[in-house]
Amino acid sequence: MTNNTLIINYTTAATQGAYDALKASDIGLCLRPGQAVAIKPNLVVPRPANLGATTHPELVEGIILFLQAYGIKDISIIESSAIGESTKAAFRNCGYETLAEKYGVSLFDLKNDATTTLSHNGLKLALCNRALHADFLINVPVLKSHSQTRMTCSLKNMKGCIPDSEKRRYHSLGLDKPIAALNALVKTHFCVVDGICGDLSFEEGGNPVAAGRIIAGANPVMVDSFCAELIGLRPDDIGHLKLARDLGIGEYYTEQTPVLEMNKENKTPHIKKAARLADRYSRLIEEDSACSACYASLIYALHRLGGSVGGEKIHIGQGFRGKSGPGIGIGNCAAGFSRHVSGCPPRAVDIVGRL
Repeated sequence: MTNNTLIINYTTAATQGAYDALKASDIGLCLRPGQAVAIKPNLVVPRPANLGATTHPELVEGIILFLQAYGIKDISIIESSAIGESTKAAFRNCGYETLAEKYGVSLFDLKNDATTTLSHNGLKLALCNRALHADFLINVPVLKSHSQTRMTCSLKNMKGCIPDSEKRRYHSLGLDKPIAALNALVKTHFCVVDGICGDLSFEEGGNPVAAGRIIAGANPVMVDSFCAELIGLRPDDIGHLKLARDLGIGEYYTEQTPVLEMNKENKTPHIKKAARLADRYSRLIEEDSACSACYASLIYALHRLGGSVGGEKIHIGQGFRGKSGPGIGIGNCAAGFSRHVSGCPPRAVDIVGRL
């Protein structure tokens, strides 16, 4: 097995599936008993994994069991949920408090972590120390769609390793460039993608698509490019993925990439392709540097309303600070418009009620 091998385990047994995928990899050659290993799931919202937005705790359980079998004792689960969401609530509601207690591992809310500022090609970024200084970081994203970046997987999952102030700034910088730079500064040593039932329309879940697979590999660019094609997207159409490749973080998956398929008898013949909810409502929205949490609230509200807002243009994002005019403003940054829904981020229920 080479360290550029892609491993696909066709299974819904998340704990055993993750353990077996790691066992089939070369990861054991890199592990030492004295290392501090950080596991970074996707807990963007405090909703259970069966809704398609968050990483199954059973999958992380398989990773913990594998690490402990190698004598690793210093294991932590690190995360910072979306702006406006509580990481502690996500740990509790998503089953991670129970998991941590069962195996004696630590939970770290990176919203409270100290940071270090580093520069990449002149772009200064604040990074959470727990992620930056881990001896070995295992990235455990969910494969799902995203309202702004089309797809979220390994590379974008690292956005949970920065403080909330940086999350806002990333949007003012255009998201893709800082996400790529983040991955150049904070190394992912191994990826284990939760492809069991991610939502292929909306990053906060609600429409899970049963796919029944775990995808693993050492390089996030290779893994993410494969995952993009799996759900019908071109890797070059995902801005941060193309930039990460151009920065030399990794190469795309190709037909020459070594692939190990496990439990092929469980392989489903087809996977539903990504169909973002955001695409349905883009004609209604003027967006300028909107944060993901704010934008997601708007998309969910529009979906609840069936896209009916009386023909008024909707304005959202940091680029509308200090601006005014006719139409609808969503969030505190767009408070100057004739109709306005306050909040940072605003709640979807408030947007529905106001519109």
